[in-house]
Amino acid sequence: MKKTISLICLVVCTFIWGTTFIAQDTGMDNIGPFTFNSVRFFVGFLTVTPFVLLLERKKINEQIKAKPKSFSKLIIIIGVFLFFGTVFQQVSLLYTDVANSAFFTIFYVPMVPIIVYFLFSKKLHWSIWPSVLACIIGGYLLSDISNANIRFGDGLVLIGALFWALHIIYIGKIIEHFDLPFFIALLQNLIVATLSFLLAIIFEEIDISKIKLETFEILYAGILSGGAAFALQIFGQKNIAPAPAAIVMSLEGVFAAIAAWLILSQILGLNNIIGCTLILGGVLLSQVAPIYEKNYK
Repeated sequence: MKKTISLICLVVCTFIWGTTFIAQDTGMDNIGPFTFNSVRFFVGFLTVTPFVLLLERKKINEQIKAKPKSFSKLIIIIGVFLFFGTVFQQVSLLYTDVANSAFFTIFYVPMVPIIVYFLFSKKLHWSIWPSVLACIIGGYLLSDISNANIRFGDGLVLIGALFWALHIIYIGKIIEHFDLPFFIALLQNLIVATLSFLLAIIFEEIDISKIKLETFEILYAGILSGGAAFALQIFGQKNIAPAPAAIVMSLEGVFAAIAAWLILSQILGLNNIIGCTLILGGVLLSQVAPIYEKNYK
């Protein structure tokens, strides 16, 4: 039952993330990416706060008191990785399409076991290498190589995918020791909002009247993605291992591409569709093959 609830949490989380790409894209019509991220994650912070006060206030001191240094270290790492993942993803949308950004983002799935191998010396399954090859070929077909702007945008997403992979790995680490999903979501939102605000002050003009024009996009991305979805991710990963969790979360690219087609009329060409299929196939192979072998040996 717990696994079923966790699975539902991850599917809903992934749907929200996929459709949030639309809000992220249209939310920069009047403001810059750092301003959008700062306000969006501050809204996420406010969204999660009541849940922390209602559900976790008593548990916070009890759990953190035992390992205060460990919690502080992990939450800073998670917050910083999330910040870099969101910054690269958000800026990429200035240069590339929603589908490209979403599908290149899910490169984090085959990246997870590779990073775990180098950081924690866990053995790599054979399926990782054909998966990576499929993702590379798919990426070539998905990206418009002749367009320098799109190439640059897709490159930013790939860098961001590295940080998304690290974020997933370390979320798995922190929830092994601290059963505080809302408090973790609260703090990571605050870290991203603060760091994004610093970048906005340095590189952008903060205009409240322009921010108001993006109210719907900010609320959608902040309340649902920054607030609800990250809490759902943490709940989901609590009872599901990182590899199966990554399978579900890889559907983010599919949801985003469908939403971009329906809402923004961003139509994929044949090469793009083949590229998306290869990336999704590679992502699924990297996760399904080890589970299949384990169950049928």
